[in-house]
Amino acid sequence: MKEPLGASIALLALLAATGVLYFWNLSANGYANSFYSAAVQAGSESWKAFFYGSSDAANSITVDKPPASLWFMALSVRLFGLSSFAILLPQVLMGIGTVLVVNRTVKRYFGVAAGLVAGAALAITPVAVLMFRFNNPDALLVLLMTLGAWATLRAIEKGAIRWMALVGVFIGFGFLTKTFQAFLVVPFFGLAFMLFAAATWKRRVVGLAAAVGAVVVSGGWWVAIVELVPESWRPYIGGSQSNSFLELTFGYNGFGRLSGDETGSVGGGMPGGGDMPGGGGSPFGGDTGLTRMFSSDVGGQISWMIPAALILVVLALWVTRRAPRTDLRRASHMVWGGWFLVTFLVFSFMSGIFHQYYTVALAPAIAAMVGMGAGELWQRRSTWLARSGLALAALATGIWGFVLLQRQEEYGQWLQILVLVTGILAAIGFLLLHRGGRALAAGVVLAAVVSAGAGQAAYAASTVTTAKTGSIITAGPQVSGGMGGPGGTGGPGGMGGGQGGMPDGGQGGPGRTGQQSNGLPGAPGQSQTGQQNQGQQVPSMQNGKGQFSGAGENNGAGGTAEGGAGGMGGLLDASEPDQEVVDALSKDADDYTWVAAAVGSQSAAGLQLATEDPVMAIGGFNGSDPSPTLKQFQEYVEKGRIHYLLASSGMGGQQSGGSSSGSEIVTWAGKHYKKVTIGDQTFYDLTQPTSDSAGTEETS
Repeated sequence: MKEPLGASIALLALLAATGVLYFWNLSANGYANSFYSAAVQAGSESWKAFFYGSSDAANSITVDKPPASLWFMALSVRLFGLSSFAILLPQVLMGIGTVLVVNRTVKRYFGVAAGLVAGAALAITPVAVLMFRFNNPDALLVLLMTLGAWATLRAIEKGAIRWMALVGVFIGFGFLTKTFQAFLVVPFFGLAFMLFAAATWKRRVVGLAAAVGAVVVSGGWWVAIVELVPESWRPYIGGSQSNSFLELTFGYNGFGRLSGDETGSVGGGMPGGGDMPGGGGSPFGGDTGLTRMFSSDVGGQISWMIPAALILVVLALWVTRRAPRTDLRRASHMVWGGWFLVTFLVFSFMSGIFHQYYTVALAPAIAAMVGMGAGELWQRRSTWLARSGLALAALATGIWGFVLLQRQEEYGQWLQILVLVTGILAAIGFLLLHRGGRALAAGVVLAAVVSAGAGQAAYAASTVTTAKTGSIITAGPQVSGGMGGPGGTGGPGGMGGGQGGMPDGGQGGPGRTGQQSNGLPGAPGQSQTGQQNQGQQVPSMQNGKGQFSGAGENNGAGGTAEGGAGGMGGLLDASEPDQEVVDALSKDADDYTWVAAAVGSQSAAGLQLATEDPVMAIGGFNGSDPSPTLKQFQEYVEKGRIHYLLASSGMGGQQSGGSSSGSEIVTWAGKHYKKVTIGDQTFYDLTQPTSDSAGTEETS
């Protein structure tokens, strides 16, 4: 059946508006998460680095995730050249694509209006606005899971085995994007197919088996290559302690995220299941429990429509309880509602590393639940139950939006009042729908849209007009009691962006000075005072080879005092080296495999993105992987393969059972090689040995 012209125009308008929102001020994010941008740069230079997801084109170590999301960005950089826009372009297109898939999937079974509501609800969700403009793997993961939901419903509709095989393909590539997180949607996808598919039991079992087989093939081929290829032929697997992708998958990125026992993480595996001493959950995402998604840390990112979504899906399931087994509406509620339920519970109770932006994985499910539930009850609005359900959802949305907006001070009280009042008016209007005509219905819908969307639109505007860089980012304004801030990492209320910054170490707010009394376990760094960067984000700048956006000035690469290892600055974001450093590292670059080395991936990334030459990330992201060992590093230096070693970088300590190779390497270099100050950073020149065990400092 041909779609009405008005519906097509409305969809195009929705997609165009989404594109304008997501593209707006995009390059202000600079290199976003430099950890991944460095790997993208490497993949654009080396096909081997492209395949493995290496941090540098010389293939010393990989990122701590599979490489699927990097492939799209690296291809974009190969096509357009290294820039912020080229790196982030695929993410924006994935966001627009996800909105389209949600819209079409909901529309197919619930009508045009429901599809538009679902698509718009997703497009404006604050964390979606954030992550579809950022270079973490989450954008591709969410698109693939959404495609999996679409294919699951088509499989249920057709009773077709080939559609379930396609579901498996999407989930398998989701695994190659962010490992086990892609599997959170699997339980209810499979259950919905087994319960509701228009096929015999035998055919449903075969379909499920086909899906499992497709997951194994589409997700396992790369894993098999990595595990079977001799270790000497490939880079070290970042994030693992034994150079094994399977260990990374089941440990650091797998069960460790649930239990908090994450070997090599920054303070992971602490008693009590937290990311930092004291336990109780990750310091980046609040305490564990059913209220986590509604907390100050997380609530403004994702929870605006959760109360309404729950009310609507429960009532929708109730009113379809007597439908035939193969009813596609009920199956849709099961698929999207199940996705939400499993992911919500895992995120609420996981004791390992949890970041606010992970919640983007909930956004398509919430949007679909709202669109489907509203569409289901609207079509039944002649009944008291449907009107009451719509009224309750509108009231809950207005009240909860009012609460969320009270946690911030950027927008003033007028927005809080607007959201609350329009929510109350919409609730009253829904109850009176049967007594009014089209004018009343239009007014009620408008009030509901304003109540649900005004606060999120404000958050979205704050997000796209502010630079977001680093490893920990949040959408919207600073909120009381939370870690968010306009600049993400290092922003007001955020993690310390200066040297030595640690949670609860006195660097939680603007202009405050934090005292780090000790390094993390195994770190030899001395006590030092770190000055918060007050959330100042360095604008995108040209270094002659591409755009760079740092997150504030740090000592060296944002790490620690000279010779020390520890501190959060270089762990959470890269800093921009000055031109003297770029010139020194670029000089005779072809004579070296790596123009420099630095403890921790972010410290290395800043140098690599500025020079576009390979920089070795010692110890991977946390600086705690045993790559390279001291002996291996000494062999590289003896063969003249590394020019400089950044003297102050990364963590480098033995965190949560991780390796202390980074600290050992820095200590060894300090005893045997000259220390040189280039610009505002200090290096060991590994081509200038010295008999002075303390090193002799030179300034250039």
